[in-house]
Amino acid sequence: MSSSALAKPSKRIATLVKIMESLPETLQDRVVEHLQEYIRKSNITVPVNSDGKLEIPAEIEAQLKPGDRYTVTVTADNIVFQKVAGFDWEELRRRRESLPPDPNPMTMVTGFDWEEWERRIEAASPDPDELTMEEICELVREVRREKRSEIESHK
Repeated sequence: MSSSALAKPSKRIATLVKIMESLPETLQDRVVEHLQEYIRKSNITVPVNSDGKLEIPAEIEAQLKPGDRYTVTVTADNIVFQKVAGFDWEELRRRRESLPPDPNPMTMVTGFDWEEWERRIEAASPDPDELTMEEICELVREVRREKRSEIESHK
């Protein structure tokens, strides 16, 4: 899959690519193999019981916390549960209140409604175009191939 076929990579992906590029090639290959193995091991088969309910293993159930929310994506062949990222609003308030006043009047935001902003953030959907680990690995491979090709064309 070409990088042009994918959505614009996020800053996290760009950081991951930079980290990978800074590693020796042999280590890059090992990291990609490790990530692929991790993804394979993370896939757990969960049976559906006679009542039509999923039988979730105890080690997964132990990770579920009351109040956590999940986005469920259903396609013809897949049902994917993705945890909705929470945000610690109290921590944000504490940090905001602990900051000294900004002496620059140009940076002051007057009439900004922090509570409305929080409501809008909470109501926002997670990124539907978030890359999978497999897509990240393919991006890294593609960048490495392009870099090798670039180096070889300058020889």
